[in-house]
Amino acid sequence: MKERGTVILFGCSTGGIRAMQMAFGTLPEGYPWPLVGVCHVGERGEWLLPELLGRSCRLRVQGAREKECMQAGRIYLAPPGYHLLLEQDSSFSLSVDEKVHGSRPAIDPLFESAADSLAEHLVAVILSGANGDGAAGACRVVAKGGFCIIQDPATAEAREMPLAALACVPEQHRVVLALEKIAPYLREMGVRANG
Repeated sequence: MKERGTVILFGCSTGGIRAMQMAFGTLPEGYPWPLVGVCHVGERGEWLLPELLGRSCRLRVQGAREKECMQAGRIYLAPPGYHLLLEQDSSFSLSVDEKVHGSRPAIDPLFESAADSLAEHLVAVILSGANGDGAAGACRVVAKGGFCIIQDPATAEAREMPLAALACVPEQHRVVLALEKIAPYLREMGVRANG
């Protein structure tokens, strides 16, 4: 996996807000890459996830917008009701295609579109979640030369999502980390890239 030009993808559902806060909350300002992800959260009325996550992060957190290009050091979240896709030019596209794993947004469409667009420049992070969404997408990421970080199921509020990824991502293309170890791992990757 090439670290220059990397994009950090992530996906979660049940237990995901706490997992994102711990995994991304201490990443420093000036982090060299964008983070782009999906959290299955039922949203009624005002969408509060960016604000909620932003309170515990040093990086700017925002909803992804159609045709917007990613910027390093920001966390982008798929808005409710839309699949988030990454295009060849590294811009976002929003889709109202059918639900995947009962969700829209779903993780697999993001990971798969990113793998087809950015290939080996990806790190896919699978966090706590209550279904198998993200596993197929993570497999596509590693098949295209990327890498996968999987939350240790023993540290996940919901183990199904990490277990599904463990079942299909080859051992040589992944690392399994306790939730509290993910942020230091991502920080060290960023230090190496800047060094």
